[in-house]
Amino acid sequence: MTNIPETGRTPRVQIRLIVIQVLVLSLLGTLGGRLWYLQIREGDAYAKEASGNHVQQVVQPAVRGSILDARGVALADNETRLVVSASRTDLLKMPDDGKAVLTKLAGVLGMTPKEVREKVRLCDAQTPQPCWNGSPYQPIPITDEATPKQALQIRERAEDFPGITAEPQAVRRYASPGEANTAQVLGYLSPVTDEEIQKAQDSDSPYLRSDQVGRSGLEREYDKELRGKAGVTRYEVDNLGRVIGQAKADAAQAGSNLVTSIDARVQRVAEYELNDAMKQARKEWDRNTNEPYKADSGAVVVMEAKTGRIVAMASNPTYDPNAWVGGISAKDYTRLTGKESNYPLLNRAIQGQSAPGSIFKVVPTAAAVNAGYSFDGPYQCSSSYSIGGQVFKNFESKGYGPISLGRALEVSCDTVFYRLSHQEWQRDGGTKPKKNANDWFYKTAHQFGLGAETGIDLPNEVTGRIPDRQWKQDYWKANKDAWCKYGKKDGSYAEKIAYENCLEGNRLRAGDSVNYSIGQGDTLVTPIQMATIYAAISNGGTLYDPTVGKAIVSADGKNVEEIKPKSHGKLPISRQTLAEMDDALAGVATRGTAAWRFADVGWPQDKIPMHAKTGTAEVYGKQTTSWFATYTKDYAVVMTISQGGTGSGASGPAVRNIYDALYGVSDDGAIDKKKALLPTPQKSLPKVRTDGTITSPKVSKDPAKEERARQKGKDSTDQQQLAGTAATPSAENRDTRRRRRRSRRRGSRRMLT
Repeated sequence: MTNIPETGRTPRVQIRLIVIQVLVLSLLGTLGGRLWYLQIREGDAYAKEASGNHVQQVVQPAVRGSILDARGVALADNETRLVVSASRTDLLKMPDDGKAVLTKLAGVLGMTPKEVREKVRLCDAQTPQPCWNGSPYQPIPITDEATPKQALQIRERAEDFPGITAEPQAVRRYASPGEANTAQVLGYLSPVTDEEIQKAQDSDSPYLRSDQVGRSGLEREYDKELRGKAGVTRYEVDNLGRVIGQAKADAAQAGSNLVTSIDARVQRVAEYELNDAMKQARKEWDRNTNEPYKADSGAVVVMEAKTGRIVAMASNPTYDPNAWVGGISAKDYTRLTGKESNYPLLNRAIQGQSAPGSIFKVVPTAAAVNAGYSFDGPYQCSSSYSIGGQVFKNFESKGYGPISLGRALEVSCDTVFYRLSHQEWQRDGGTKPKKNANDWFYKTAHQFGLGAETGIDLPNEVTGRIPDRQWKQDYWKANKDAWCKYGKKDGSYAEKIAYENCLEGNRLRAGDSVNYSIGQGDTLVTPIQMATIYAAISNGGTLYDPTVGKAIVSADGKNVEEIKPKSHGKLPISRQTLAEMDDALAGVATRGTAAWRFADVGWPQDKIPMHAKTGTAEVYGKQTTSWFATYTKDYAVVMTISQGGTGSGASGPAVRNIYDALYGVSDDGAIDKKKALLPTPQKSLPKVRTDGTITSPKVSKDPAKEERARQKGKDSTDQQQLAGTAATPSAENRDTRRRRRRSRRRGSRRMLT
């Protein structure tokens, strides 16, 4: 046998073994390094993450605090209801995305399958209401009005309703005590969104996915205080989801209660009177447009003159805030946000802007005195005033001859203010203003707080507008291109205006200043701004920040944080001018344009001095806006009705009736303190019991019943049912009612500014 030498194979085998050894050692080194990295360097982080994967949270929602009126009556609180909810996460795990389960659920709840499916779909830019705008990971409420029978059906047949729960929950309730709606002031709630959760993550009041948050009104403004803090219990579970221990538990903390300055009784009267005034206005004929007044919206504010606190605030059209509880239906959402219903979600007391008409004249009166003109005058009140070829008429073309500024306020003489404003415009350089023009009429308006927010504790307040030189310049820049494109020298009225604005829309013209002086033109104000001004005239000149919140009371009642009145300035007038203006406004109610609503029909001026100013604002393309601004030593009441007619004609009776209810004034001018709802402002807070609950008086279903019956009695002696008992009017009352009826008939004929 021949021996084959192995010298050639041995080196190759050795090399292979060495390579394998290197690879094995490299792999072991890599694994060891990775093991060191995971266990040593990043061990704590991964341990924490692993622990989190085995912890489940159970959230117990906090009880939201109540919103109370000044006497402790609940305007918004909570009630326990049976809520049926669906887990969207569980439904999406099913082959048909839960359609069969939802269809079966609809049959139990007496709803259509479509209605139920719409409740659980998520909101986005393309999805209309109803839809769910909260977190997709929390239970989505289908209804909060389930009956015990329906809830039992769902719970007893849990295998037929996977992902569906039926359990009692605390649900928000807007109580409407005595039918006082207070919708726009209270606001409403809806589920928190993922975006809001992210934004609030690092704040001192983070959101949980189960939270409901305020979207408007007091619910939004005081959301942090009302919301409280949800309870969270964390359970340790194994990989099969079985609870093996409790990691941590944070108890729920109920939200604080908000005591407001609203008086539910006065609120109900204010709402009723505003609505009734709008109904009555629609029965009156507009001679300018040859059709009835539309009276499409309105607002009224009742404010404490010495503090700025809001006693009542009504906006019309209105809505039921309970429509948002448990999710809103498509029909309700369309009605609340649609043009046909005229946007009832708007709080027109703080968001409704319109020209103020003659109630604005207190501003140019102060401006004229500041500019050096004498309050006593005399100033010529002619039937018209001409500038170039344009004639500006006095209302109803009536002249009063030489009069003072006080008398000009009483009879609302336009031409006095035309002249003064035109003269100041000329002094300031006209269309070519001086470098340091005084602009008294515009400067004074800003000092009165116009063109800016009042600072009320409600969200989304608007500023109104003072059309001064700077505004004219900014507005012209923003609209010049559109005006130049649309305008025609010989076109329609609107096209001619656009043509003129294209050429010189940035110039403050004589006509602009003249219209501005009587609250017309481009001037815009809100009811809350005018209430603040007239309250300041009443209290000696202090402009208070209007407030609705009066105190925040902790759930246990141990901590009470009172919300003190705050001032944002003083009226820019001397004490003497203020006293003269105060006397003139009293004259409006006794011998001026508002006398037929007060002095002529039995108002006790000697006991409760009334001050007033009427306003009728003309708006291009619309019917006139009614304004009525008033004050006593206690309150300021301002009402406006869009396309409602004259100030004293449309708003006057309603404002008078509100004062009658406040002070207990009867038809013959007598004061019955027993019938007075609030003869002096409420100063004290409601009492808090030892268990944290707040004492409150009992409220009848409709405390305004007698008030309504009494108002009906003014028009017909056949309707004298007061609380179910017939009353026989005295001869003196019958005479008073006749005078009132004659006054109302005159209201359809008299056009008082």
